[in-house]
Amino acid sequence: MDKDIAEFLKTYKTAIEESNAAVFAGAGLSKPAGFVNWKELLRDIAEEINLNIDKENDLIAVAQYHVNENGGNRGKINQALIDEFTKDAEITDNHKVLARLPIDTYWTTNYDDLIEEALKIEGKRIDSKITTENLAVTKPNSDAKIYKMHGDISLPHEAVLTKDDYENYNNKRQLFTTALQGDLVSKTMMFIGFSFDDPNIEYILSRIRILLGQNQRTHYCFMKQVQRDDFKEESDFLYAEIKQKLKVNDLKRYSIKVLLVNQYEDITAILKEVEQQYKRRNLFVSGSASDYGNWGEQRCLEFASNLSKAIIKNGNNIVTGFGLGVGSCVVSGALEEIYKTRSQRVEERLISRPFPQNTTGQIPIKESWTKHRNNMIQNVGISIFMFGNKIDALTGTVVEANGMIKEFEISVNLGVIPIPIGATDFTAKKIWEIVFNDFERYVSDVGLKDRYQLLGDVSQTDKVLINTVIEIVNMLEKRKRQ
Repeated sequence: MDKDIAEFLKTYKTAIEESNAAVFAGAGLSKPAGFVNWKELLRDIAEEINLNIDKENDLIAVAQYHVNENGGNRGKINQALIDEFTKDAEITDNHKVLARLPIDTYWTTNYDDLIEEALKIEGKRIDSKITTENLAVTKPNSDAKIYKMHGDISLPHEAVLTKDDYENYNNKRQLFTTALQGDLVSKTMMFIGFSFDDPNIEYILSRIRILLGQNQRTHYCFMKQVQRDDFKEESDFLYAEIKQKLKVNDLKRYSIKVLLVNQYEDITAILKEVEQQYKRRNLFVSGSASDYGNWGEQRCLEFASNLSKAIIKNGNNIVTGFGLGVGSCVVSGALEEIYKTRSQRVEERLISRPFPQNTTGQIPIKESWTKHRNNMIQNVGISIFMFGNKIDALTGTVVEANGMIKEFEISVNLGVIPIPIGATDFTAKKIWEIVFNDFERYVSDVGLKDRYQLLGDVSQTDKVLINTVIEIVNMLEKRKRQ
């Protein structure tokens, strides 16, 4: 992996965990969804005033020329915006990944509502800032703020598009400038689909550079590497290559690191890697026991408690469904470790979601439990399984915990790596056998197989089993960064 991308993954994941991550989306983010870029948007507008859009670089001037030639009327430009950005468009994978991540600040110069739609699909409450008046009020309990600094398709007549709009920006939309300056100072910004040709952004970045000097926060920008196949003439390629290198070096003045990719699909892969690395910090702990087998009750409960203590101490978070028999020990062990440090917030380190027991609702209880399991597991990167049994209501015999099997299946379907502690017997042993006998399918990293083998060894002490789980967790995270 490129060292700059590896650094970005580490830095941006930390920013997400500390609630300091932000996204700045440009037109390039929306283009794969089916929307045109600025040149295509203004192609017909340019033809009306006898200009060839392919020969024009100052597109803001083209828009202004059209307004000038129509006596100050921008009606056709407004209509062009409506025609383009109200058509059906498919949300891209990049939108989906960004919406799934716990990022609460989005900036964009786009007029479309793809970011909003992606967030809504994830069930997030949005606070959109389209006008300066919107900045004065806050929607309660919102999950994400979206700053549309150039306006929105819902208000095409106020969209920032012409020279007049840019020249009057700080008179009409000064608060957006101030708010963006604050976020660029306090958050780690990821620029995606952005060309940095926008005079507003350049002005804001220059002000921050002057004010902070060498003390600026580092931001990141994706940019496609100039390639020979993109040009007919060798001379054009060489020129574009030189210009890109100069652009990359110039952005360093603003403490923006450019992440060069060979193709736009690479950006999707990197965003998914951010998501996976973030999720790896969250561990789902699955365990239940009506019968304690050869372990005995005391050892079983102490193991569950000590395992959760070790997970919290290692810096990971726990998600659990409060399984029968051992669930309370998982929770109490985690709380004991969390309370050792005053600065830690319980609701961030431990998520305990007992299963609903009401069978009188409209949704069948089994369907409700499946949905509950999916909700718990979808935001984790690793699932740990221990014990797993229950008493059959009809026969009174000890049977496997079919709910744990379901949680294993959901984990695999969601790309979550399973860590079954087979030595604890019962359903965990069954899952361990499934994983160990088809290891590359479930874990892929054969270098971890010897440690998984330890987890199935009943002769190992509780301390060895717990330490092995933590080693696997740490090695999974470390190796994904390399």
